[in-house]
Amino acid sequence: MTRITFFSPEQKMSAISCHKIIKSYGDTQVVHEFDLDVADNEFVVFLGPSGCGKSTILRMLAGLEDISGGDLRIGGRRVNDLPPQERGIAMVFQNYALYPHMTVRDNIAFGLKRLKVPKAEIDSRIKEVSDTLGLERYLQRKPTELSGGQQQRVAIARAMIKTPKVFLFDEPLSNLDAKLRNHMRIEIAKLHQTLKTTTVYVTHDQHEAMTLADRIVLLRDGRIEQVGSPKEIFERPRSAFVAGFIGTPPMNLVEMSVKDEGSHFELSGRSGVVHVNARRFALEGRERVTLGIRPAHLRVDTNSGRDGGFCGEVQLIEYLGNEVLVSFGGDGNEISALMPSSQSPHLHGCVSFVADPEQVHLFDIDTGASLRVDSTPLH
Repeated sequence: MTRITFFSPEQKMSAISCHKIIKSYGDTQVVHEFDLDVADNEFVVFLGPSGCGKSTILRMLAGLEDISGGDLRIGGRRVNDLPPQERGIAMVFQNYALYPHMTVRDNIAFGLKRLKVPKAEIDSRIKEVSDTLGLERYLQRKPTELSGGQQQRVAIARAMIKTPKVFLFDEPLSNLDAKLRNHMRIEIAKLHQTLKTTTVYVTHDQHEAMTLADRIVLLRDGRIEQVGSPKEIFERPRSAFVAGFIGTPPMNLVEMSVKDEGSHFELSGRSGVVHVNARRFALEGRERVTLGIRPAHLRVDTNSGRDGGFCGEVQLIEYLGNEVLVSFGGDGNEISALMPSSQSPHLHGCVSFVADPEQVHLFDIDTGASLRVDSTPLH
């Protein structure tokens, strides 16, 4: 990858501070006191389901949506009322927003020409970004002569070349096919490693979030559900919503009754039985909880149920290559387990699995909040 060097040190002071930011449309509030600090050079991904507010917040950062309340600072400067061109940002949209009458070269150079950057410098920057994104042979073409993936690369090149303090990406890869999407995700990661520019990236694709982000901001209904590294959010979800949203295949979430056995708690339900360490969870006085266990953390029972576990009739087998996803149980209590394809059971056969007790998650059945009490650091 070509090394791009057109960021000077004074351009790199680009931390973002969001303090109790609110967005309302009339009497309807859609973003609720959004608090977040993004460090200089950090790559933060806004993740969440459709309608959670992630694109609205990004557009407020960009100056494309008015801020109804709170303070937004970029590089220490309050920018609530500044137009987009004065915020030091460059934004890449889901749609390409290219000028159809201009060549690829002119589309990429458009912003620099408006700033009256010398031609020699424009030519140098165009060469760097076009080499990086594989656009050299397309520079003289019009956007209508390009595929969707090529057009999106032009849009990213146009943002790259403007030397922004902050990159904002609004689901930039959602219109691409799977192979090109994977390629562009890798290129964006490499680009960030080279430029070290503060980046906020919106996506509904958790794979993009998990592989790109320094930190993920998981949103729900205009509020932050959890902020943390991909590892932290995956391994220490703070709510049943986070646990169910993050992970492919998704975590099994099962309602269970609680019985205090002194040295441990026994959780039981129509789906099975699990024993958990009494010190790991705040279970005193609770009668029911939501248990979470990922399909990869279930193993075939080889001890005839003496360790508890789950059993049921196989309802579905999904072939994933080296593994199969086995869904078993029934009556709305299906549980999924990952296992090697070579050990795949028969459809409608009976299977038994045991949960890894160190990988169990427990949540309040009403609020969904995690009941974990241990503070063992992540490794």
